[in-house]
Amino acid sequence: MSTRQYRAPDVRTSLQTMNPPPSSASDAPIRVTERTVRPQTILLIVASAMFMEQLDGTVLATALPTMARSFSVDPLHMNVALTSYLLTLAMFIPASGRLADRFGSRSVFRAAIGLFTVGSVLCAQAPTLWTLVAARMLQGAGGAMMSPVGRLVMLRVVSKAELVRSMAWLMVPATIGPIVGPPLGGFIVTYLSWHWIFYINVPIGVVGIILVTIFIDEMKEPARTKFDLLGLVLSGTALACLMFGIEVGSRGAGSTWIVAALLGVGSVSGVLYWFHSRRIPRPMLDFRLLRVTTFRMSLLCGSLSRVAVGAMPFLMPMMFQLGFGLSAVQSGLITFVSSVGSLGMRACAPAILQRLGFRPVLTWIGALATALLALSAAFRPDWPLPLIYGVLIANGFFQSLQFMAYNTIAYADVPREDMSAATSFYTTFQQMSLTMGIAISAAALAASIGVTHHVHAMLPDFSAAFLFVSAISFMAPLLATRLDKGAGAELSGHRDRPGSVKVVR
Repeated sequence: MSTRQYRAPDVRTSLQTMNPPPSSASDAPIRVTERTVRPQTILLIVASAMFMEQLDGTVLATALPTMARSFSVDPLHMNVALTSYLLTLAMFIPASGRLADRFGSRSVFRAAIGLFTVGSVLCAQAPTLWTLVAARMLQGAGGAMMSPVGRLVMLRVVSKAELVRSMAWLMVPATIGPIVGPPLGGFIVTYLSWHWIFYINVPIGVVGIILVTIFIDEMKEPARTKFDLLGLVLSGTALACLMFGIEVGSRGAGSTWIVAALLGVGSVSGVLYWFHSRRIPRPMLDFRLLRVTTFRMSLLCGSLSRVAVGAMPFLMPMMFQLGFGLSAVQSGLITFVSSVGSLGMRACAPAILQRLGFRPVLTWIGALATALLALSAAFRPDWPLPLIYGVLIANGFFQSLQFMAYNTIAYADVPREDMSAATSFYTTFQQMSLTMGIAISAAALAASIGVTHHVHAMLPDFSAAFLFVSAISFMAPLLATRLDKGAGAELSGHRDRPGSVKVVR
């Protein structure tokens, strides 16, 4: 294994230096349509799509106990409504970048919003849990294109020097979804019907399709190779079988043979994909991107941290409703405050990253965020409500700052021609870790119920689950200490930056 130096661009890098002119006309990106539109307008449109997706997930999490009664199933089995969506994301996200390159970012982004909206209508009309799961998978196919292609659009319209600030701007509307979601979900299931948690996506989706058509350019990359259909089948099978096997095993919903078969098929497909990806120049999931140090560290540490974040929408509302005995609307009015802290972080993130740099944020801030998450295990009904609010707000603030850093530094040293592959790769494993968070927390909860011989989940069981996922998340700041001190300095503007960043090849 050899090592070469990757020269980091100057902080004043412009859009032209971020995307240098190609050496030949055949390598140039194709701009099918061209408009004079402010980058902030495009970022707002992309953020609105993310708002719809985030709102859907947080509203659904609050409504799960009520929906369980409607479907006559155990509330703990309702996590399949969350994981089925995330599993579909993991299956189809790898194709998102290639589809955007081939058919154009605007066409794929617009189709994704439309598919998500249609899936929402079908979810609202689902008569059983398993029809809901099928409709959620259709939503997931739309969401698989929506987030990574939206992020790719952002990366194509902003310079690296503005990436931190643009990421903060992008995430403001997307953060409003988790703020509005829990109280809105509680209100809907308490005073209306759970079906309306899906119908509210329809007007947002229609407006989004119109705005994308008007404001976003159609951009394509020149086709370098054929679409890797075999790679999509192998990677999709591997991801779906492995994640679904873990999810089914965590709930104890299937026999040992079913779980073993899913994990076996997933493992074999994964090995076959690994050999396949080494034989073609542009595989569906390009593991050669892991040679870029900042991308690799962001992916690994961020995945460990997201296990805990993925567990929260499943554990927190259920703890307040089943453990504290609160109604759905009361639970929503508590859980939404962590997103208030996240929203407050957006204005501070660029200054904090410029002051501290990426490594201290990912280590010390990451450790603090994990400690605050572990403190949630101590929540009890006799705690003063302002104290619970304070913990959740602080946790939301520091967790959001941590993920802002992960999501930004991941693309610090990725070449322009690999951006679409990088966004697909990163978003795939991002969704996998969120799915793992739900599955692992459900398994920890079930294990605690079994050990304590409780008939139903009680507060100590939720505490055990919170502590378990927090222990996994704490490995992230420990690993982040291996990141170079000046990594990502051209993005943050941190003054103690070196002239180069090592990339292991």
